[in-house]
Amino acid sequence: MPDPTFETILYSVEDGIATITMNRPEKLNAFTGRMMADMIAAFDLTDADDAVKAVIVTGSGRAFCAGADLSAGGATFDHRATTEATRLEARVGGVQRDGGGRLTLRIYDSLKPVIAAVNGPAVGIGVTMQLAMDFRMASTTARFGFVFARRGINPEAASSWFLPKLVGIQAALEWCYTGRVFPAQEAFDKGLVRSLHAPEDLLTDARALAREIIDNTAPVSVALTRQMIWRMAGADHPMEAHKADSRAIQARGASDDAREGVTSFLEKRSAAYPNRVSTDLPDIWPNWTDRNFS
Repeated sequence: MPDPTFETILYSVEDGIATITMNRPEKLNAFTGRMMADMIAAFDLTDADDAVKAVIVTGSGRAFCAGADLSAGGATFDHRATTEATRLEARVGGVQRDGGGRLTLRIYDSLKPVIAAVNGPAVGIGVTMQLAMDFRMASTTARFGFVFARRGINPEAASSWFLPKLVGIQAALEWCYTGRVFPAQEAFDKGLVRSLHAPEDLLTDARALAREIIDNTAPVSVALTRQMIWRMAGADHPMEAHKADSRAIQARGASDDAREGVTSFLEKRSAAYPNRVSTDLPDIWPNWTDRNFS
């Protein structure tokens, strides 16, 4: 059922899948500070709820997210014009934190797989928020645009870290330099999106991918795998991955999940994994540095 405490999104959980739907259709789901806070809170819910095994993010109406709400006009991106409420817990070390980055960093830390079901235009933060998600599945009618230079600003939401890892530096620079809006086919051809879908099939196909994960894998293993692969994207040597792998294998190899995984395979039956992400996720990052903003 939808959570009534959210103002700008719809949140529901069904059969292990949480769906977060940006819900400002009259504004093409334009992003606001309230939407940032609502989405961060929704990911806090998905991490804490063991009934949630995967997350789908989509938009209501004909857009995914048309970027920042520009209703403030020329002062839209001027931190001096933000309200005191907006600044709350956002200004550290004399710098106003980028709201898109606060969201993508929260998604980066997600313990559940995240699927973007891009149902329509995705521009500015509408596309950069997707970069921290694991899969981007797009409607054939979707369009994408890293339009920041055309608005006199720069890429945000930590996209300078995420985007080149997904599509390479050349494509990332072209899209950001030109700021042009491009079709879903180009996004697919250059690796930004996983797959293209007829509009009427998009959510069904996204749920099918989520079910493939949920029905066949151990949630704690998926949570560990997600963090290992994302964190190793910035490692300076494969030894860092080897250390994490070794700690994880040691912890998971002795788990009830591992016993169930092997036993169910040998007995040719579906596995029923007993471990929970909320209580049984091993800490394999003893030397992970503090990433507080300063």
